[in-house]
Amino acid sequence: MSTKLVILIIGVLFVLIALLASKKGSSKLGIPLGILGVLMMIYGSYSSDLVNYNTQMEQVSIGKKLKMDGPVNSVKVVSPIDKDSVDCRILTMGVYPESHKKDIWVIIRPTDDRYYPQSDHTNTSYKRDGEWQVVTRFGGDKGEAYDLIIYEADSNASSFFSATIAKWKEADDYPGLQLAEMPAGAKEVERLVIYTSKNCRGVF
Repeated sequence: MSTKLVILIIGVLFVLIALLASKKGSSKLGIPLGILGVLMMIYGSYSSDLVNYNTQMEQVSIGKKLKMDGPVNSVKVVSPIDKDSVDCRILTMGVYPESHKKDIWVIIRPTDDRYYPQSDHTNTSYKRDGEWQVVTRFGGDKGEAYDLIIYEADSNASSFFSATIAKWKEADDYPGLQLAEMPAGAKEVERLVIYTSKNCRGVF
């Protein structure tokens, strides 16, 4: 159990004790404990991974958008556009035809020539009503070039990407995949070149 979680739990206990003390008319003990408990709860909550995650999510930006005309016949990226300069964390968005059933994955390939599947809490790109999106993170130097690659994936390939991300998160080590490690059930459908507009090294 982390120290932050222990502080949060103790804060809750202090607030409960303060409430019980106030019911019994012992405000001398209840008020200081209540104040201390609330402060501990605030500290424990706002320093937790959950709040940090939500704060980062609020900072997701959007790159330039491609104007789409006519019917959608294939999986396509709408934002960012090819040769766009983007922030460290963006929302990659696109469209897909009505008949499309496979999962959509965004993979980035920086200058180390390795492949990094991108995901948020859903792992696969969020799909609804012909549109898809996924949070995409860049971790290199300002002006570094990335291939942003879109893959269609069958269930086996999606499971492989999800398991790989889970393993990386558990080890807190993100070595990337070599091309030979990419699953056979993942098919590349589009590739863009993207540049970072600021220094993103060490941000995530």
